[in-house]
Amino acid sequence: MNMLCRSFYERDTLIVARELLGKYIVKKTYHKNLIGMIVETEAYIGPFDKASHSYNYRRTERNDAMYGPPGHAYVYMIYGKNFCLNIVTEEVEKPCAVLIRALEPVSGLDEMAVNRYNKNFNELSKGEIINLTNGPSKLCSAFKIDKSYNKKDICSESFYIAEGITDFEIKESKRININYAEEAKDFLWRFYIKGNKFVSKPHE
Repeated sequence: MNMLCRSFYERDTLIVARELLGKYIVKKTYHKNLIGMIVETEAYIGPFDKASHSYNYRRTERNDAMYGPPGHAYVYMIYGKNFCLNIVTEEVEKPCAVLIRALEPVSGLDEMAVNRYNKNFNELSKGEIINLTNGPSKLCSAFKIDKSYNKKDICSESFYIAEGITDFEIKESKRININYAEEAKDFLWRFYIKGNKFVSKPHE
């Protein structure tokens, strides 16, 4: 699999969010590579996006990764125990990122299943298979992505995003669970592959 180069991320966040669809996240492990196809993303553009952790250039220890170089991970905790993976975009000091909302599991299925459910993939129910990576915290659990991945370079041999497929239709919608964000809650900055069963909340 050919790794995406850094310049892929050094672009408009909305473009990156759309073009990440169909690409493959690859995490190398001792057992087998974990691979998932990105099927859903959300864009966050800090300078004017009230849904972003870095709205109006607010900078904290938590969101500091958003100000760093593109092609690095921004990982944060929600609900005191779950993690979300974002990819930093655009230039340094402009806090923007793309949330990876859902993956279609491709390879390393047993390891993902053990990480999520403590059993092998062939022991999972249909519902458990669908729920393996169909949400931002679920995919982080399946891939064992935690706070130690914050600021990690995703243009590295052990953790990267690779070229993928393009033969699909992209749908767009409002982002999820940001009702607090005033006018920003209505931005159509959520993108997903139409008809993919691993999308967290399809609107079709």
